[in-house]
Amino acid sequence: PALPQRAAPTAMLKSASLAFFLLVFWLLLSGIYEPFLIGAGVFSSLLVVWIARRMELVDAEGHPAHLGLGALTYWPWLIREIVVSALAVTRIILDPKLPISPTLVRFRPRQTTTVGLVTHANSITLTPGTISMEVAPGEFLVHALTREGAQAAADSEMDRRVERFEAGR
Repeated sequence: PALPQRAAPTAMLKSASLAFFLLVFWLLLSGIYEPFLIGAGVFSSLLVVWIARRMELVDAEGHPAHLGLGALTYWPWLIREIVVSALAVTRIILDPKLPISPTLVRFRPRQTTTVGLVTHANSITLTPGTISMEVAPGEFLVHALTREGAQAAADSEMDRRVERFEAGR
């Protein structure tokens, strides 16, 4: 009989990374750093990683640690875009003429991975005035409050930035 295969080093690194992030999350949420609670956090983190490995969920999609550096540049940019869009939508709402022109637009995103497509669709939805209605590989359907917003979603800086984020840059 064949011996069981040993886990690849990258799988072990992903498991260790997942355990580390789970433990840090546990510690941040608890805010109490007593030995018993730290031990419970270590045990819980290791148990979750063990279960996730048995379910074969520890992969690049389930734990995209390789995107960490890209997130350091993408998230601040996204927060700024959310604030700018919120101010624009507020201005539209407060305008007595209410200059809205609800528009649907279909476009082809640049992303190729599931993580990239989901990041892009969620970023659109988080930005006030736009919402991702359909997300399929190779095509998005987006509703925007204005025609300008719809055009901006179709050919956007967000698409380019998510593409760089997806590549881990």
